Amino acid sequence: MAPPVAVSPLIKTARWSALLLGVFYGKQRFEYLKPIAEEERKVEEAEKKAREEQERIYKQLSEGNTGTHTHLHNFSVSLLVFLY
Repeated sequence: MAPPVAVSPLIKTARWSALLLGVFYGKQRFEYLKPIAEEERKVEEAEKKAREEQERIYKQLSEGNTGTHTHLHNFSVSLLVFLY
């Protein structure tokens, strides 16, 4: 194997500068996206609670009203529309 080649100080400086700029950019980008992600999590949590409540109501109605399929069908259609 050939011995390692000495790297120019200019190239070393450019590499370290690029690394430090990348770390700085990453930190800035993270701080920018963090509140957006928190808000998205809050919205998703609220949607999940609403969806679970709708599913609970649907389950109660399906257990309690086995004879009234039309009403249950209308509710399930509205539930599907709500979910999508």
